[in-house]
Amino acid sequence: MKSLLALLVMMSFLACSDSNTQMGDAKRPLKYLALGDSYTIGEGVPEEDRYPNQLVKRLNEELNIGMSDPVIIAKTGWTVDELEEGINKSKNIAPPYDLVTLLIGVNNQYRGRSVEEFKIEFKQVLLRAIGFAGNLPDHVVVLSIPDWGVTPFATEKGSDKLKVASEIDEYNAAKKEICKQFGVFFIDITEHYRAVGAQTEMVVADKLHPSGLVYSFWADKLFEQVKSLNLKD
Repeated sequence: MKSLLALLVMMSFLACSDSNTQMGDAKRPLKYLALGDSYTIGEGVPEEDRYPNQLVKRLNEELNIGMSDPVIIAKTGWTVDELEEGINKSKNIAPPYDLVTLLIGVNNQYRGRSVEEFKIEFKQVLLRAIGFAGNLPDHVVVLSIPDWGVTPFATEKGSDKLKVASEIDEYNAAKKEICKQFGVFFIDITEHYRAVGAQTEMVVADKLHPSGLVYSFWADKLFEQVKSLNLKD
């Protein structure tokens, strides 16, 4: 009898433990991984003005989904292959993520690299992003490359703005096509930046990188896309 009683107590304890574990898992914070370059790390702006941070703040305030602070793997100047290297070296990546965003490519264009090379590298890093999102392509969002040729920096540098615009359009067309191939959302923020990027208040002190006002627009675009995923479900 004592043995039977002890067994019943043990089974009850294990059942409670399983129940608590399941509840803890259900209540875990949602996780967001942002991959990119200077635009993602927010060169020249406070941390709270970065678009990943603005997105999380809005998701939590308006949808109450309980998303944790974004994990950002990005660095000013990174090309696609350098982002890959950064991913490989990072100790902060812990998939799966409920949301992954990717904005990369401007430095490939700036350094004069070919679009054909970019296509191969971008496809590879996009597949990694999908893997980080638990192999759910619709939980990955790619942003288009902003046109830095419209900025005061480009004007002072004497850049060929038409050439920059044409090359960035070619890069973005490649990104959009690859995203379509794998069922990944693609958001165009380039045209908006072309409309506002020359304005003083839309860039930071270096006259090149976007200000928090621009990142707010990007966060809004992302918010409209991400809220359709019903992440809190």
